Amino acid sequence: MSADGTWNVRIESPMGAQDAQLVLATEGATLTGRMTSPQGEIDITDGTVDGDSLAWKAALTQPMPITLEFTATVSGDSISGTTTLGSFGSATFAGSRA
Repeated sequence: MSADGTWNVRIESPMGAQDAQLVLATEGATLTGRMTSPQGEIDITDGTVDGDSLAWKAALTQPMPITLEFTATVSGDSISGTTTLGSFGSATFAGSRA
């Protein structure tokens, strides 16, 4: 199933649950989009698609500079995966198509 569209996700970070919205678009093996959260809006970078598997990065500047690295699987109208949080370890996330 295509990852294209808007997704409401919750990241279960060590600092508590963080809600975000992803707007994703695929073209071949390339994934592009934006992530919106209370920390602001940022473009995703280095996005890839391999079947139902996705990967991308998001460089936050607030509350501190950090690059999050995401891997995810899309299954129907659900998305789930993990994100590395730099020196803060990793977190899981899950969500659904908006």
